[in-house]
Amino acid sequence: MPNDLCDSFCPSENLNHLRNKVLEVAGLSEIFKVLGDETRTKILYLLAHQELCVCDLASILDMSLPAISHHLRLLKALRLVKYHRDGKMVYYSLDDAHILNLIREAQAHFAEGR
Repeated sequence: MPNDLCDSFCPSENLNHLRNKVLEVAGLSEIFKVLGDETRTKILYLLAHQELCVCDLASILDMSLPAISHHLRLLKALRLVKYHRDGKMVYYSLDDAHILNLIREAQAHFAEGR
């Protein structure tokens, strides 16, 4: 039977330091879950290029208005998109460029494997 235990352990202060480092990434998985859906990634990518309304997004992605609204609701909850009203119309855009940087990094990584 293989021995799953280490022959030696890291000093406890090093382990405590690493435990604290783990806290730095707490909550990030939620952003990656959102990006794990291709439709939401497409929405974010489109909004990085220009401000769009739900109707425009639905037309571009060939989806229903309720489906787009559902995705936008999730993206707003994570503060990835923002919106403003112009009369009856609501226009969406990226909340900031950080999410576009993540998408571009993923694109570069994906392209390397080809």
